[in-house]
Amino acid sequence: MEKIKQFLEGETGKDVLIVIIVVLVGLGSFELGRLSKNSSNAGIKIEYQNKIINQEANVVSATDNILKPTFDTKSAGKTFFASNRGSKYYSLGCSGGKTIKQENRIYFTTSAEAETAGYELSSSCR
Repeated sequence: MEKIKQFLEGETGKDVLIVIIVVLVGLGSFELGRLSKNSSNAGIKIEYQNKIINQEANVVSATDNILKPTFDTKSAGKTFFASNRGSKYYSLGCSGGKTIKQENRIYFTTSAEAETAGYELSSSCR
């Protein structure tokens, strides 16, 4: 125990301790970053009993999938979409087409319908 105290009080011991702290902080922040990018999208959802905005939350429940896709009336029953300016089509679950604005999307029921319209399946959705 005495040798450890002498080593840590010395100049070399302080340098080694600083390097160990920097490495541990780097590893910790790397792992926290990986945890924040969890693929399950689990989180906390706050549900309000009434539609009053300033009311406190009555129920808090953890959900498995908060980010559920919202569909407008144009896309109801449709499983594929494309940009009105592009040549590729995407399935609704494909992340390749998520940058296409809603007002620029064209929806199709089947992949054959999209291909008949002149679109081809995006390579990111295969």
